Amino acid sequence: MATFELNGKNIYYETHGEGAPIVLLNGIMMSTPSWQMFVPPLSANNQLILMDFFDQGQSHKMVDEEYDQALQVAALKGLLDHLGLKKASLAGVSYGGNVALRFAVEHTEMVDKLVIFHAAPKTGAWLQDVGKGWILSMDSPENFYNTSIPVIYSPGFYNNNPEWVAVRKNFLTSHVFNNQDFLQAVARLTRSADNYDISDKLDKITAKALIIAADTDPLTPYADQKALAEGINGAELILLPNCGHASMYEKPTLFASLIAGFINTDFTGF
Repeated sequence: MATFELNGKNIYYETHGEGAPIVLLNGIMMSTPSWQMFVPPLSANNQLILMDFFDQGQSHKMVDEEYDQALQVAALKGLLDHLGLKKASLAGVSYGGNVALRFAVEHTEMVDKLVIFHAAPKTGAWLQDVGKGWILSMDSPENFYNTSIPVIYSPGFYNNNPEWVAVRKNFLTSHVFNNQDFLQAVARLTRSADNYDISDKLDKITAKALIIAADTDPLTPYADQKALAEGINGAELILLPNCGHASMYEKPTLFASLIAGFINTDFTGF
C-alpha cells in the first residue's frame, strides 16, 4: 500500500486496522501477499503492519550486493520510525523471527511483546549447508521445489493433502521458481543469515516472549526453540504437535490465535 525510503532504497509496507500495533515479519521466501488470509483476524483488534524485507516482494532488490540481517533490522527500525511508533509487538516466522529477535536485542525499548515461530539463536553449520543446497538446486524450478519445499511441511500434512500440494507445486514451479530474479534474491537472503548469532545476547531481551516450535520441523528443531526460551528471561515455550516449519499453512487458526491471544492478553496476578 505504501513505501518509505531507507538510504535511498524503497521498502514496501501495508497497514491494516487500528489498535496496538503488531508487525508480522516474513519468512525467507514470503512477501506481504503471503499473509492475506491472516489480515482479517489479526487486524480485528490491532493495527497489523506487514512489510517486505529487502530482496522480498515489492521492496528494493539488492542486485549484486551482499549483506547480512543487520540490513533487515535497520529496515524494521526505519519502518517503525516512519510510522511514528515508539513501541510495537513483533511476530515473525523463521527468517522473520530471527530479525525480530535481533531487533529485540538491539532496540529493546521499542518491543512490547514477541511471538516467534520456528527461529533459532544462531545459524549453525547444518542450516548453512541446507541453504547452500537450496542455492545449488536453483538450476531448475523442479529441483529447487523438491529441495526447499517438502521439508518445510510435516510429512503428515504433505501426504494427506495431495491436491493442495499439487496445486501449490504447479504454481511455484510455473510462476515463481522459474524467475531467476526471484531465485537470486532468495540466494542473497539465504546467505544474509549465515552469520546470524545472538546466542550470547538473549538475556538483553526484556519483552514478554512466546516461542513456538513444531515437532516435525527439521529446519529449526525443538532444541533451538528450547534454547531461545531458556535464554530469554520469562519466555514461554509451546510445541505444536503434528506440524512442520510452515505452521501458518498447516495450522492457520492456531497460528493466528497464538499471535492475537498472547499479544492482547495480560494477567497482572491473582
